[in-house]
Amino acid sequence: MALIKSISGIRGTIGGVPGEGLSPLDIVKFTAAYATLISRSLADDDARVIVVGRDARLSGKMVESLVCGTLTAMGFDVVNIGLASTPTTEIAVTGEKAAGGIILTASHNPVQWNALKLLNSDGEFLNDAQGKEVLRIAESDEITFAPVTELGHVYVNDTYNRRHIESVLALDLVDTEAIAKADFTVAVDAVNSVGGIVIPQLLRALGVRNIIELNCEANGRFAHTPEPIPQNLTQISDLMADGKADVGFVVDPDVDRLAIVMENGEMFVEEYTLVSIADYVLSHTPGSTVSNLSSSRALRDVTEKHGCHYEAAAVGEVNVTTKMKETCAVIGGEGNGGVIYPASHYGRDALVGVALFLTLLAKSGKKVTELRATYPAYEIAKNKIELTPEIDVDAILEAVKNKFAGEKITDIDGVKIDFADSWVHLRKSNTEPIIRIYSEAHTMAEADKLAESIKSVIASMI
Repeated sequence: MALIKSISGIRGTIGGVPGEGLSPLDIVKFTAAYATLISRSLADDDARVIVVGRDARLSGKMVESLVCGTLTAMGFDVVNIGLASTPTTEIAVTGEKAAGGIILTASHNPVQWNALKLLNSDGEFLNDAQGKEVLRIAESDEITFAPVTELGHVYVNDTYNRRHIESVLALDLVDTEAIAKADFTVAVDAVNSVGGIVIPQLLRALGVRNIIELNCEANGRFAHTPEPIPQNLTQISDLMADGKADVGFVVDPDVDRLAIVMENGEMFVEEYTLVSIADYVLSHTPGSTVSNLSSSRALRDVTEKHGCHYEAAAVGEVNVTTKMKETCAVIGGEGNGGVIYPASHYGRDALVGVALFLTLLAKSGKKVTELRATYPAYEIAKNKIELTPEIDVDAILEAVKNKFAGEKITDIDGVKIDFADSWVHLRKSNTEPIIRIYSEAHTMAEADKLAESIKSVIASMI
């Protein structure tokens, strides 16, 4: 069993001994700690309302009952929006003028996992200090439940999937007329979670008449490992290779990541979801862009092609959105297919990604393979080096930084070394004695070679 407590939420496997998995006792404890944090931020006349939404995984209904019950026991009213994506829940927080929100999803983790993702009143993830405070409160004796006369109530509101779609259609850069005229056939793999509800609905609203639905029953029985990476997407890849669709879209269980499959069955590559959409956005609304340090250099290249400025943020969605606000970025996100478009809201949103990409594809007049060929070619390799527990990982990273002091170094999150035609990013794990090594070059062979050379440097230092 596993329980991972971090600033971004509480994630664990369902069942088992309390404290070793995401047991009912753990769910209640961390929900109450979150409610305590939110309570302390409210004025006397502020609305005590929390939004709750969930993906379709098997444990969702059980976790939903515990979370909603705990919040009412803490004196909060709950707006339960039911089966909804992560970005839909974020939008609902501001739509309800709520004090916060909890998304019940373990994102791309397998079926036995679930999680509490914690939002502030802006529908955005808690910052570092707030997340740490929730963890501290959970282990303290500071939680006080409401007296019987002050218990909250649960209100069901099932309108937010529709509202989310309407907000996407209203974006200035989404052209439903162009999409309808293109008469695309679109394949969708939603891994039997909430994407199976909302993505086909969005496509129809955009004017797509021909939709091939794969794994679009929101029953939580994931048809394959849910992370939208190539090795898990053989079904839609085979369908596309048979020439049955113009483009394929794959989302993870909570619909904040978007992977694209080309008409020949090959992957567009998750990194290029953001790159292509940023290219389209920048061609109409010039401005800065942001991605995290482990994302492809292709975004920087495309941004500079438009005469605009690129900034890198530490890994983590809250870090990316913070940097986007600082730089007034018009588009940003993460290389895992996470598109953040401030004209909609500050959160990764696959619905926004689908709408903008289809508009780009329709207006370009190109096939997806032809569009992909217009972007800089890079490959990212992901490796790790295991260390013994007694080794000081921070000291190793500092030594690496000193060794490559002649190169461009970024140390806001581990150590990233930018070379002329490649980069390598080293990050220590928070849970085990390893250093994660991300490297990018123009070919996978070059990226792997760079990673191996860094491994050798580290080995020589131990």
